[in-house]
This record gives sequence, structure tokens and C-alpha cells, in this order.
Amino acid sequence: MGEHPSPGPAVAACAEAERIEELEPEAEEQLPAAPEDHWKVLFDQFDPGNTGYISTGKFRTLLESHSSKLDPHKREVLLALADSHADGQICYHDFISLMSNKRSNSFRQAILQGNRRLSSKALLEEKGLSLSQRLIRHVAYETLPREIDRKWYYDSYTCCPPPWFMITVTLLEVAFFLYNGVSLGQFVLQVTHPRYLKNSLVYHPQLRAQAWRYLTYIFMHAGIEHLGLNVVLQLLVGVPLEMVHGATRIGLVYVAGVVAGSLAVSVADMTAPVVGSSGGVYALVSAHLANIVMNWSGMKCQFKLLRMAVALICMSMEFGRAVWLRFHPSAYPPCPHPSFVAHLGGVAVGITLGVVVLRNYEQRLQDQSLWWIFVAMYTVFVLFAVFWNIFAYTLLDLKLPPPP
Repeated sequence: MGEHPSPGPAVAACAEAERIEELEPEAEEQLPAAPEDHWKVLFDQFDPGNTGYISTGKFRTLLESHSSKLDPHKREVLLALADSHADGQICYHDFISLMSNKRSNSFRQAILQGNRRLSSKALLEEKGLSLSQRLIRHVAYETLPREIDRKWYYDSYTCCPPPWFMITVTLLEVAFFLYNGVSLGQFVLQVTHPRYLKNSLVYHPQLRAQAWRYLTYIFMHAGIEHLGLNVVLQLLVGVPLEMVHGATRIGLVYVAGVVAGSLAVSVADMTAPVVGSSGGVYALVSAHLANIVMNWSGMKCQFKLLRMAVALICMSMEFGRAVWLRFHPSAYPPCPHPSFVAHLGGVAVGITLGVVVLRNYEQRLQDQSLWWIFVAMYTVFVLFAVFWNIFAYTLLDLKLPPPP
């Protein structure tokens, strides 16, 4: 999968910047190094009085006179922005947000208002696309509820960098599982092997002071049946989400789900160990499903009701397996089998932090009040769990299983 071939819509947002620069050659020699200063030079050409605003009429004239040199979908966004300003002016802030490809809340409102005036056909109706273009379009319709966002993503995506985070995590999980399987001589229900908990990656309540275990437990799975479902969900859901929202945001949701899962176990199921990446997987999948439900009419993915039902059935079966295993007679008494509570921790992260991330494609999260509310809630939970792990085990005089 690579860049879109020509002819066709250009894929890189920065390519549009280069084209606009070419439209005004007299500004070329004055352009400073900083991106925002670069756009200020262009803006000042249309704002000689330094009012901080430019006429939407002049803006439209510029776009329409050079329409053949601009990406069709990006041009629609620009025109929508111009049309949405009833006062006939575009402020410097919106101009910079657009040209730097970082859309603010005010810019989002502007293009959504202008979106009513867009008359071109939907992205889904375009013909003659290459295989890579069809794949990118498919990902856009799988994850984004607004046509304007789908077009923006379609033109901006370059596959550079690729969705490396989910692929790397998945490969590491498979590699550790295979190594562990060879070491134990067991691949199905590995967790029942007497030496399973001796691995230094597993979270164990007696070793909770070893902080890395709250994260590294994702590389240990109960068996091939456990690993298989997690890998499938990570690749089918996690990779498309990372292609759209980037490794930083999706990695944040995934890791937050993983940490919340192990901390939830340390609070709610204090004597049990934890293994598997279900906390992170359930965070991503629950966020994606919640986003589909909240934007049901806008999501255009095919067979969405059937696919949601299949995803919920798979998640329920995996959760049921985890509950059964937790209460099945242990292979290493008095320590029980791994807990299922990490799944619930992941779901809690997904329907809070995860939903905010998925609902704000290309928007600055720091501008979202809900983001800060959920970050504060997550921080309070983490601090509570840390203090619980330090003091509660002693105060409750809980009898923990011996170290493995």
C-alpha cells in the first residue's frame, strides 16, 4: 500500500501546501523556516491592513482560479470553510488551522456548516481507483462517520509511517507465546502448566512491587485460544484505527487499557495473577463499537449491525472463557488461575478515553473538555490503585498465594 498514483486525488496534506506556494511565486523568496510564519506571509498578501481577517470572496477566487491544481476533496473543504462564514471573512486562526492540517474546534464547526453546500459525489461513488486507494477508502468508511472527514483522510493518508504500533505489539505477543510454548512443551491452555507463573512477565499479586509486570503481562497468554482472538481483534480493529488516528493516540488508548486492567485486578481480585492483552484489546474494540453506536446514521460500513453482533459474541465468549478459567480448580494451588477483571478495566477505558479519541479525528484533544474530564478520572483511579496496592493488602490482612 503506497501513495496514490497520478492522476487522482493527492494524498499528502503537505503536497497541497506546496501547490499553494506555487500559486504565489513572489512570496517564495520571503518564506521563513517556521511553518506558521510561512502561512502568515501568504495570509498577509490578502490582508494588507493587518486586520487579522481576509475576505472570503478573495479566498474563493483564489481557490476557483486554481482549482485544477488542488486536491478535489481538499478544495471542497476550503470552499465549505469560505461559505460557512456569514460575515464574509476568514480569521487568521482558521487559516493556519487549515494549512497546518491541525483543525481546531472552531474550524470543525465551520466545515460542518459549510458541508451542507458540498455538491460533489460521495467518496464511495468514485470509480477507477487502484487497489491501495480502495483499501484506504474502505478504512475511511470503517472508522469515520462524516463524509468530510473521510475525504480529508483519503487525500491525506500516505502510509508513512505505517501502522507499526499494533503490528509490532502483535508480533511480540506471538513471539513470546511461541517461545513460552516451546519452553513449557504446551500450547493449549498453557496457563495450567505448573511452571507457567514463574515467567517474569506475568503480573502476580506477591510481586506487585515489580512495576513492569503491570504492563508486560500482555505478552503472556493463557493459551493459543486466548492469543488467537486477541490477535484477530488487534489486526482487524486496531490496525485500521491506527491508520486513521495514528500510533500515538491508538497506542495511548491501548496502553491505558492494559494498565487499567492490571490495576483493576489488583483492587477487585487481589489474590489473582493477570495474563493476556485483553485489557488493551477490549479498550480499542469497545471504543470502536461505542463510536459506531453514537454515530449510527453517519457510519457507512457494510453490514454494521451483523458485524457488531459478531464482535460482541466473540468478546462475550472470550470473557466467558476467562471467567470459567478463573474459577476452575487451579494447577498451582493456592494461587488461582488468572483474573478476568482486566477485560472490564479495558472496557471502562474504551468507553471513556477511547471514545473521545475516536470522535475527534484530526482535532486537538486538549481542546476537548470531555478529554480532560476522563483524563482526570483515569488519573484519580491510577493514584487510588497505587495507594491501594501500598496499604490495603496490609490493612486487610489478606493472605496472598506464595511467590511462584
